[in-house]
Amino acid sequence: MRQRLLLASMMVLICLIVSLHAVNAENWPQWRGPMLNGISNEKDLPVKWSMTENLAWKLVMPDRSASTPIVWGEQIFLNVADGKDLYLWCVDRQAGGLLWKRRLGGENHMQRKQNMSSPSPVTDGEEVWVITGAGILKCFDFKGNELWARAIQKDYGRFGLNHGYSSSPLLYGDSIFLQVVHGTKTDQPSYLLRIDKQTGKTIWRLDRPANAKGESRDSYATPALLKDGDTVQIVVLGADCVTGHDLATGKELWRGNGLNPTNNGVFHAVASPMVYDGVIYAPARVKPLTAFRAGGEADITNTHRLWTSDHGPHVTTPVTDGRYLYVVGDNGVMWCLNAKTGEEIYGRQRLKSGTYSSSPVLADGKLYISNEDGLTTVVKAGPKFEILAENQLEGFCLSTPAISDGQIFIRTAQNLYCVGRRVTRGE
Repeated sequence: MRQRLLLASMMVLICLIVSLHAVNAENWPQWRGPMLNGISNEKDLPVKWSMTENLAWKLVMPDRSASTPIVWGEQIFLNVADGKDLYLWCVDRQAGGLLWKRRLGGENHMQRKQNMSSPSPVTDGEEVWVITGAGILKCFDFKGNELWARAIQKDYGRFGLNHGYSSSPLLYGDSIFLQVVHGTKTDQPSYLLRIDKQTGKTIWRLDRPANAKGESRDSYATPALLKDGDTVQIVVLGADCVTGHDLATGKELWRGNGLNPTNNGVFHAVASPMVYDGVIYAPARVKPLTAFRAGGEADITNTHRLWTSDHGPHVTTPVTDGRYLYVVGDNGVMWCLNAKTGEEIYGRQRLKSGTYSSSPVLADGKLYISNEDGLTTVVKAGPKFEILAENQLEGFCLSTPAISDGQIFIRTAQNLYCVGRRVTRGE
């Protein structure tokens, strides 16, 4: 009897531990994850791996892509370039095999470093939406049935970005939000779109004027969400400013200027805006990185500016836990700033040499940072710089890692890798 009671107690304890761990298991439905900020709440994530260690599987990719893998339950979705064509792939996350692929259109080509598969898909667990760099926007269900399609360039004019369109869709509520902020190769206005996710029809389209010049009119960023009191706003970065827009109408509510103080004509925006704990972080081209306090109206440049720093990123989007803000430069130099004041906690810490285009992900007290050579460095989060591991995989990497159910998904030009052992999701 005593042994039975002991065994029963052990089973209860095991079930409790498993259930607590499973609570932290998450999907990765958009390029910046479940909370749209590059943070995962999962624990006990892999720290070390290689081509021969701690890989669950790998799947051969036909070409490079800056698109992040999107994970929901048993399926992974990828925006894929293959020759002249573009596809949405659906991958079995358990075995790493291709379940189905659907052609999105042609017009794939290289434009500087990227091709036309750069925008990441988004999903709500029932349907998935994907846009190509050529402006083809489509909606599919999880079985691969096409539900609707749009050609954004046909409807609103050709994209005019010097490096090609790469902004990912933002999914919120019943709508898909897209930004087209451009000007290098067009005289057409920049704009923000709200599209009904069920029908594909435009709910509103709003022009977004700005005084930027030259290539500074281009933005490759993805919109962010700002929850200010009872309201939700769309945050758009580009053309030397950051703006907040009403969800229902698209009306501009506020604008923060000063992101290009020297009026430099090549200050295009690549890193996306980030919102955390009532603060809007607006990267420019390295400097300045500007933090604005939420809650403003009209011109908030001076009234709501909290701080600026010369230690911002160019390509990678920063990440913060509200206390520390982590910034990775294109050259692998890393900074940690006080998220509230901009004060330097540590600076000029060198990751392994290479070019960094992938954005850092914060999870399990660690930062996961991939460079273009396929190396992912794991850095301890907190006020002291400490490298925990350097993990080399094969292939050219532009994509940001995705985290789901205890596993890390890393995409290179050669393969999609699944790193680590899967944690079973709780019911």
